[in-house]
Amino acid sequence: MKQKIKTVGIIGSGPSGATLACLLAQKGIEVTIFDDGRRPDLIVGESLIPAIVPVMRRLGLEDRAAAICQHKPGVTFTFGREEEIKFCFQSVDGILPTYAYNSPRPALDRLFETRADELGAKRARVRAKIERVGADGLQLAAETLEQAPWLAGRQPDLLVDSTGRSRLFARIMEIPSEVGPRKDVSYFAHYEGFIEHPPRGQVIIGRMDHAGWSWRIPLRDCLSVGIVLNKDEAALLGATPEERLEAAIARDSQLSDAGKDRRRISEVAVYTNYQLVSERGHGPGWVMTGDAFGFVDPMLSPGMWLALRSAEVLTDNLDNLPAYTREMRKLIKAWMELIQYFYDGRMFAMYHTGAHFEQAYPGKISDGIKSYINRLIALMASGATTTSLYSRGFIKLMAHHGIWKSNPVELAIR
Repeated sequence: MKQKIKTVGIIGSGPSGATLACLLAQKGIEVTIFDDGRRPDLIVGESLIPAIVPVMRRLGLEDRAAAICQHKPGVTFTFGREEEIKFCFQSVDGILPTYAYNSPRPALDRLFETRADELGAKRARVRAKIERVGADGLQLAAETLEQAPWLAGRQPDLLVDSTGRSRLFARIMEIPSEVGPRKDVSYFAHYEGFIEHPPRGQVIIGRMDHAGWSWRIPLRDCLSVGIVLNKDEAALLGATPEERLEAAIARDSQLSDAGKDRRRISEVAVYTNYQLVSERGHGPGWVMTGDAFGFVDPMLSPGMWLALRSAEVLTDNLDNLPAYTREMRKLIKAWMELIQYFYDGRMFAMYHTGAHFEQAYPGKISDGIKSYINRLIALMASGATTTSLYSRGFIKLMAHHGIWKSNPVELAIR
């Protein structure tokens, strides 16, 4: 008979850990968060997707988030000076909210932490030390447990790794990870003086002229500008992150045009390892959530939602950790699959072919086909139907038979 979980120790107080603390506290479970409060000034994942809004509402946080975030109506993908694919979240009406947010991440993360405290989660302000017990167990070190006197020296029934890319449990347990095919690195910073692409709040994802891709995320008082490219290519752009980011902006036609009067107002942040999932996500008395279990890629911005969704799925499967890890692995793999259509050029090739069809056969039929495909892709990229067998099968079919007017290789992100 399985032990009923009454106490949970969460290592890390990022969005995944804080959301889990909120949800468990609402169920009456005693939750302790172990976190020393240290955070970087810049955190990747500033652009959110519509599927995150219902989670914010569930936690009673949307109004607070709206007060500090920039309203996000959609995303525009550019692959050349004159070519673009524009997704408006209005196309997901009836299934998801027709908007999302661009967030100042440290401030947004604090909202989740504060909400966890309000709902009764206890907090030990310490960087937790974890010890391996036997072949497959984990426990809090004695000095860490002492920082939570309300536990009276008892180990929590369940330990949760929500340390993000630190992946604390995976490192201690020496758990291998499955890494995606790309070996990318990202550099990003906040700028003033960039020309923004209308409508206000629209995120721009651009295929860069030479290699890689870029993002432009409008925040309330600045623009987050980032580049993602192969590590070897990045090394040719300069010796420091600052040099590499500036060189990439200067040599790209779209970024240099929009950023002629740019002024960087933050440090340059660096992130690597964009596609990774642990081969194991749980063990006896322990489990991983969010980025600690696996992360996808900043393309399409699923990271923050996957972190929050992992908290929801775990809350519903506290007594069935294998089911939790299966669901999260399915989600991560589905997002990787969708993102690959953009990287390998097939998504852009489909739109080239669709544009040719629309010009050759104008009218209600071509308009209806375009509207249907736009909604289908928007729903997948918004988090509503990412794992849908029908949606995935339809896109796979279109990627095979619907690219006869364009060569995806020529449109791939190098």
